[in-house]
Amino acid sequence: MISLRDKTAFVTGASSGIGMSIARAFATAGARLVLCARRKDRLDTLARDLRTAHGVEIHTLELDVRDRGAVEAAVAGLAAEWQIIDILVNNAGLARGFDKLHEGDVNDWEEMIDTNVKGLLWVSRSVIPGMVARGSGHIINIGSIAGHDPYPRGAVYNASKFAVDAITKALRMDLVDTPLRVSTVDPGLVETEFSLVRFHGDREKADGVYTDIEVCTPDDIADAVLYCATRPPHVSVNQIVITPTAQASSMVKHVGPLR
Repeated sequence: MISLRDKTAFVTGASSGIGMSIARAFATAGARLVLCARRKDRLDTLARDLRTAHGVEIHTLELDVRDRGAVEAAVAGLAAEWQIIDILVNNAGLARGFDKLHEGDVNDWEEMIDTNVKGLLWVSRSVIPGMVARGSGHIINIGSIAGHDPYPRGAVYNASKFAVDAITKALRMDLVDTPLRVSTVDPGLVETEFSLVRFHGDREKADGVYTDIEVCTPDDIADAVLYCATRPPHVSVNQIVITPTAQASSMVKHVGPLR
């Protein structure tokens, strides 16, 4: 494995859930961090805690990845000591709504596509050219089991994560003549704010998603991301699909104790 000490990792959606756990895992490994999210107050609290615990350098950015101009300005405006990004983790993403396609809210659709697909593209387009110029870098996209196995009432979210899978695979082809690596980590059920966001703050519905099944934690996913990032330079972990033991596909899961 390679050391992440003093490597710079740029992590989107770092204010909660999987992104926050990735930040913690990388800080524990000694990486320098550029942490991005819309909720700057949460980022600053996280940064303060990680600096205290691990003595790492951290730069926080209030950033909405849906805003192409803001993304371009944020990356271009990084101070010289933060310009050399070794690892890009495109984690920012969300689901909105749980309706049949013909009954869906088009505003929910736009938010998912703008965040999960366009946001990933805007950040990638801003960061990857520097990696190519330096001949070094690793892009790790956070996808979903929904990008392999669609389910009812999730057509647009499914499509956005299928897009992440396709973009990741094509990007790997585009970069095959460079030393850069491209990975995707695709979780199944993970208990985060994901369902609360999907159900527009309905706590009862959100909690019901995780009832009577031992789901993955954000730290489980961060551990997989860390594994990808620490392989020797000649090894590329292209894809990890990670689910709870009681989940076999997007829609097939066992509720209750395992025998």
